[in-house]
Amino acid sequence: MAILVIGVLLLAIAVLVVYNIQVQKKIEEYKNLEERRNKLSVIQDFLNIAGEENTVDDKLRKINEIVIDKYNIKYSTLVIFDGAEYVVKASNVDKMHYETLSNLHTEEIFQDSVATATPKYITIENENEKLPYQKTEMGRAKSAMFFPLYIDNIYIGYWVMESGRMHAFDNMDTTVIEIVKENIISVLRTTAYQDTIENIDRIDKFTGLHSAEYLYGMAKHTIDKYPTSAVCMFRIVNIEEINEKAGRLIGNDIITEVSNIVKARMSSQYVFVRYMGPKFVIVFSGVEEASLEEFLKDVKAEIEDLQIIEEPEEIESIHTIKGKKVRIKETTERKEASPKINFVISTYYKGTGLEILTKKLEEYIDSADKAESQINYI
Repeated sequence: MAILVIGVLLLAIAVLVVYNIQVQKKIEEYKNLEERRNKLSVIQDFLNIAGEENTVDDKLRKINEIVIDKYNIKYSTLVIFDGAEYVVKASNVDKMHYETLSNLHTEEIFQDSVATATPKYITIENENEKLPYQKTEMGRAKSAMFFPLYIDNIYIGYWVMESGRMHAFDNMDTTVIEIVKENIISVLRTTAYQDTIENIDRIDKFTGLHSAEYLYGMAKHTIDKYPTSAVCMFRIVNIEEINEKAGRLIGNDIITEVSNIVKARMSSQYVFVRYMGPKFVIVFSGVEEASLEEFLKDVKAEIEDLQIIEEPEEIESIHTIKGKKVRIKETTERKEASPKINFVISTYYKGTGLEILTKKLEEYIDSADKAESQINYI
């Protein structure tokens, strides 16, 4: 009887052991699935950010916020070389530390990491120490991980994580962090073109308007709030004649006054740029082109009523005649000019190539008869 009881107990123990092993396996499987789900969630968040209609700096700030939130990191900073200097693009560290953080690449302790494209982990061993790159501060960061960032073997900056605890990253899953780093690089790669466009935009000195590049960078955030928008390009068709007959000073005045007339009629969601030379572009965000005819007729009439006049004036100049300097008074000619405008309009659909549409409008307006001065829909 005792043997039977022992046998039953052993069998029960064996069943419980097997059951516990199975439960443990399921727990591990669940943990692995949860970890993979979290990784995929972070990757999806990064992809969503890359596709958002925000500036590159906004995207980098959002990425940094996700890293801090998902991985419970105390401090996280992204430093990128902008072509001239290293700039803190995203950080949750007080700005008083930005100068130090933007010069970590010059610190001897990180130079080998930059040269070999490998991460560098540093920590203090007692509370009286400070990290090698810290100048005056103590206590804010007691351990740090430095990740150099490369795109196509070109060093573009670094990502640094910091903690207020010693040995904070001793047991960190580096495979997860490598995935985060690669996704940061992926977003930087996909936003490289956008960053270039945003940085080459210039303000025109005669009109105070943005250049054409503004349309494809910063302005897209406004334009793409709407599914469709009317895009209008116009050209001062007689600008060459004005420059030749009345002079470039009057030509410049024409450019300035035309832009002022249009700017005075612009709503805040509309985008107006000096596209190139005598060509301008207006994007009527969220507006159908069919509803613009009366507005454009009024603008065209006001512009073409504009008259720039340079009244005659008496000027004195010194001439040398037979070796003698002689003062001669002359009266300049009266000069005047009025602009003639040719408009072309089409519809932009969100998600399509705005630069392709403006190129199409430009080709049309450049190939039009020089005497043409009307409103065209294509």
